[in-house]
Amino acid sequence: MAVLDDLSGFEFEDVIEDVFRNLGYENVRQADRTADEGRDVIMEEVVDGTRRAIIVECKHTGTVGRPVVQKLHSAIATFDFDGPKRGMVVTTGRFTNPAQEYADRLQQNDDPHPIELLDGEDLREIADEIGLDLYNGRIEILCDETLRPYDPAADVDAAVEEAFRDVENIEAADLPDPHSSVTFRPVVAVTADTNVVFETSVGVIHRINDRTRFVAHAERGQPQVVDEDVATLVTENLHATVDLDAEQFGEVFDDVEERRFGQTQTEYKEWAVERLQQHHTKTVTYTGDNNVTYNKTCEPNRSDISVQSIEPVYLPEVRHTTDHQKYTYPYEYYAAGPSRMTAEDGIHRCVHCDTSGIDETYTYCPNCGAIACTSHTKTERLEGESICTGCAVTERFALKTKYFYDEENLEAFREEYAEMPLHEKAMENKWLAGGSVVATLLLIVGLLVIGGII
Repeated sequence: MAVLDDLSGFEFEDVIEDVFRNLGYENVRQADRTADEGRDVIMEEVVDGTRRAIIVECKHTGTVGRPVVQKLHSAIATFDFDGPKRGMVVTTGRFTNPAQEYADRLQQNDDPHPIELLDGEDLREIADEIGLDLYNGRIEILCDETLRPYDPAADVDAAVEEAFRDVENIEAADLPDPHSSVTFRPVVAVTADTNVVFETSVGVIHRINDRTRFVAHAERGQPQVVDEDVATLVTENLHATVDLDAEQFGEVFDDVEERRFGQTQTEYKEWAVERLQQHHTKTVTYTGDNNVTYNKTCEPNRSDISVQSIEPVYLPEVRHTTDHQKYTYPYEYYAAGPSRMTAEDGIHRCVHCDTSGIDETYTYCPNCGAIACTSHTKTERLEGESICTGCAVTERFALKTKYFYDEENLEAFREEYAEMPLHEKAMENKWLAGGSVVATLLLIVGLLVIGGII
């Protein structure tokens, strides 16, 4: 049977480690390869509230006999674990009848250290379940779980409607329905332990005992670690995933796109180990026995890093696009039910400058549909409503610039202004009219000159 033929024994152990991690076992790690004493992979399971250790012997060979099973039974008995223990023998081939009989007898006699046997046929069934490519030992990512793309207790457009509520001078009824799309982006949540002690003749100079958890985008190309806010969104909602049903979500969103995982689980594990090696590498300064100061670069080995879990899931990236008059307002965020992390906010942003952010004040211009900051928002002189500087028609009256929706309004105010008495004209520039007597007199004189009276 041509199963995993191209892998070495150590590579086979790598594959089996990933297999059991995918099957839901905890704290899956490999024993020391230099002296494994029959224990290739060690892991744990919780049954009825009791944590149990499992010691796995991996045999990349055609036939496994009784001596292998007996040796593992002895290794289980000597394994240091405070709790019940059992064993497994996993092979790409088959077990002899004496090996099977020995394992069966342990079960029948209620031995405290029973042993389960998994042969090549069992591996094929497991492969179908977790996406294992038996011909090259690569664990393909099979995932149909996603974080919720929207809050089921609210409308799908609730997030963008909430954002528009922060804008002054606009009502929800004034806005068209946004175009809503969702892209299901694959990510992996990685949990790994790094345990290593660096010693010299003077003793321990550096120690690493760290559990790291991070989330990475898992599409084509090199994995990219997400920022802290997105990672928190993912890890805090992994318990609340739903089935990725594109047809169902197509009834909610205008467009639905599902990206594929770009690499295998084995490749993500190798990338995670390399990343943690770099992350934990540190140059340590210490003083030797001869009172000389030394610098030593402490870099963990790959065997010092144990990837405990690689959890694949889809992260919904939701994008709402609202087209209103002359402008388009995008609003994009990563979603997990009612929780979300904004990626792009084109609503809290002035269309005329770089001012952005939810702490600013923005006003809607009904004349052109612009959302503008305070520096680009004015009051229309004739109607007293808001208008932005981008569309306003302007003219100076009483030495002050006035803003109008259009030429028609400007002409109407010209006629109104011409009929005003001087003191009312002066009030068109309240800063001067409310200032000193000299400034007011100068303003009135200026108005008389403009009017051709003097």
